Amino acid sequence: MMKFAVRTISGLALSLLLPLANAIAAGNMVPDYEVKLLMNPNVVLDTDHKLKSTVLNTFNMPTSVTKMNILFMDTNAKDIYGNTWIARIRKTEGESDFELTYKKRYAIDDGNITEALYRANAQGFDSTEKNYEAQIEWGYQKKTLSISNSKKDSKSGYSGMDLPSASDARSLLKKNIPGKLNNWLYSGWGTAMLDSSRKYGPILAKRSVGTWSGMTLYIEVWPILNQAGTGTDYIVEASFKTKSEATASAKHDELQAYLISRGWFVAEDSLKTQLIMDRY
Repeated sequence: MMKFAVRTISGLALSLLLPLANAIAAGNMVPDYEVKLLMNPNVVLDTDHKLKSTVLNTFNMPTSVTKMNILFMDTNAKDIYGNTWIARIRKTEGESDFELTYKKRYAIDDGNITEALYRANAQGFDSTEKNYEAQIEWGYQKKTLSISNSKKDSKSGYSGMDLPSASDARSLLKKNIPGKLNNWLYSGWGTAMLDSSRKYGPILAKRSVGTWSGMTLYIEVWPILNQAGTGTDYIVEASFKTKSEATASAKHDELQAYLISRGWFVAEDSLKTQLIMDRY
C-alpha cells in the first residue's frame, strides 16, 4: 500500500508541475517572410547598369532609385560570419542616421522552418524577445531564418551617403552591440571580435520600388567586386515581403514563373553577403 501511495503522490506532483513548466517555456518567434529571386543582369540592365525601361514599366517603377551604401565588419578570419552572425552598417539615401544591424542566421534544412525556430529558441531567441525580429529569407531553393537586431546612430563628420571609417564603424557597432552577440561564445566575445574587425565592402546598391500582383515589389542592383578583383559583378534581386507563409509560398512560385516567362530569371539562390565576405 505504501508503494502505491508514493506513486500516487509522485504522479500528482508531476501533474501539478507540468503546467508550470509549460508556462515557463516560451514559444518560438513568429517570423515574417521575404521572398528573394535573382534576375539576369545581362538581360534586365542597360549599358549604364540601370534597370531597363521595359522592367521599370512592367512593375510600375519610377526611374528614380534609392541608394544604399553598405559595409560589413569582421575579423580577417571572419570569426563573426563563421559563427553565423553579421555586423552591418548601412546608410540609406535621405536618412540622417546610420542603420546598424546585427543578424543571426540559421540554416533551414529540407524546408523545415519550425525546426529552425526551435533551434533559435534553444539559444534564447523565443517569443518573449522584444529586441529582435525573425524573418524567413526565401530564395530560389534555399530558405534561411534570420533574426535581426537593428539600431540607428550617428557620428559627426559624415554627410550624404558617407559611411564611417573603420575606426568609427567599430566604435558605433561596439556602442550598440546587443548582449546575445557580445556574449555569444564568452562574455565580451562580440566586442573582442569587433576590436579586431575590418571593412568588407562598401557596396553602393540601388533600390527601385514598384508593384506586382497587388504587392510591393523591390528590385535591388548590387555591384560586387568580381572573383578576380578586376571588375564588377552585378547582382539583381527582386523581392517582396509578407506575414503569411502560404502567401510567400504561392507568390514565390508565381513570381518565379512570371520572371521565367519574361526571360529574366536566374535559377540560383542569392548569396550577396557570402560574395562580399569572400571578395573584399
